[in-house]
Amino acid sequence: MQCDNAFAQAPRLRGYNLETKQQHEVMMRAQPICFMIMPYGTKPTQQGAGSTAPPSVNFDLLWDAAIRPAIERLGYDAVRADQDLGALIIHEMIERLAISDLVVAEMSIPNGNVYYEVGIRHAAKSQGCVMISADWAQPLFDVAQMRQIRYPLPLGEVDGTAAAAIQDCLEAKIPALADGTSPFYTVLPGFPDKFDPALATAFKKALEQLSAFQAAVSAARSSPAGECQRQALELCAQYTDVPIQNVVALDLLYLLRDCTDWPTTLKFIGQLPPAIRDMPLVMEQKALAQSKAGDHMAAIGGLLQLIALRGDTSERRGLLGGRYKALSKSTAQPAQKERYLDEAIHQYDLGMHLDLNDYYPASNLARLYRTRNMRGDDARAKVAAAVALTACERARQRPTVDRWLKPTLLGAAFDSGDVEIAQQLADEIRREGPVEWQLKTTIPDLELAIAFQTEGDAAALKKILVQLKELTVQDAVSAG
Repeated sequence: MQCDNAFAQAPRLRGYNLETKQQHEVMMRAQPICFMIMPYGTKPTQQGAGSTAPPSVNFDLLWDAAIRPAIERLGYDAVRADQDLGALIIHEMIERLAISDLVVAEMSIPNGNVYYEVGIRHAAKSQGCVMISADWAQPLFDVAQMRQIRYPLPLGEVDGTAAAAIQDCLEAKIPALADGTSPFYTVLPGFPDKFDPALATAFKKALEQLSAFQAAVSAARSSPAGECQRQALELCAQYTDVPIQNVVALDLLYLLRDCTDWPTTLKFIGQLPPAIRDMPLVMEQKALAQSKAGDHMAAIGGLLQLIALRGDTSERRGLLGGRYKALSKSTAQPAQKERYLDEAIHQYDLGMHLDLNDYYPASNLARLYRTRNMRGDDARAKVAAAVALTACERARQRPTVDRWLKPTLLGAAFDSGDVEIAQQLADEIRREGPVEWQLKTTIPDLELAIAFQTEGDAAALKKILVQLKELTVQDAVSAG
């Protein structure tokens, strides 16, 4: 019997037992094949506090009760990645990803295997890869920008009502996305047979120009404050008169943020093309700039809208916490000050639990808890300080360009009352100089942290703080 289906025409796959009745019928009917990639078993959702996600999802039941029936109703024979032992071998997995008529990927939780297999399919075939996820899911950054089907999954165990709703959703939406072009072939049309070699030459030239631009940015950042501002404004004028690459726009945004003032940063954001201006990272920086320029409520509104449209992240909750912290400091009315402080703590706490590796939200919590000083706040402050300290130490083991990592680590050591680590960091600052540690802006936070420590730890930390203040004086004298 002749078979038109590419999967059926393929040679016998290693480990793929065609003697079983079900698989033999699949090949004989010559229906299109849908290869499903998804977690299996019951897995935790890892969505963090504030999410509507269930604690865990039974993916086997989700497959059997909802996803497989929806795929079969669309006319495909559904094959799941873990249905036989052959799927555990990478050769078979790659064959299936490349040959199947359709691949559906369940992306509700950050599963490394699923992400890897989606990447293979995007490069192997120009069409026929559909990503799906529960309506509460928060995919990682790159995937979050790609089209995917959202389906309702209120509970971890799929009952009959939920299964029917999921089936209806997938059956209605999969066909439209199945014909979409993968991001790989959108960027490189005709690859590899009809790929234009001129693109490679243009790419190399663009890389050379980008390298020169980034060298100029690094030179500006290494300059004294006034010179850094002048060079930042010159680079901005030079590169915004032409079509601007995303990476150039972001580098300029961060350079202007760090070397000029907030109105200048806001003006730059407002002049960006809509496609760049609407990027989540740019929207986050816009909210920060609005708040620093004095419009805290506009910043809060923008961040809440960003979360509603693009999903929750520790960074966004941390930025919200910072805006409420600023409101608490700026108001003179006790009731409002207390309300804003509570909200700042709430937002920072949400951010900390969304990602325990992100030191930013946790780093603000210890002092805020101790400032509020309600029952249980001191214990919560100790936990937050420990989380921030651990996250900072972990981050130092990886390459980073975050200029606030070192000062955050120093603040976390003082918040934790860890005299030994604080002294080790003071010795590092003496060797490296105080500039990279942002001591001028960090010292007030260290003084506040000391005020909340026990008498013995406070005395030891005060001695370290005296050393740090002396270093800032010496640095100022050298600069003068």
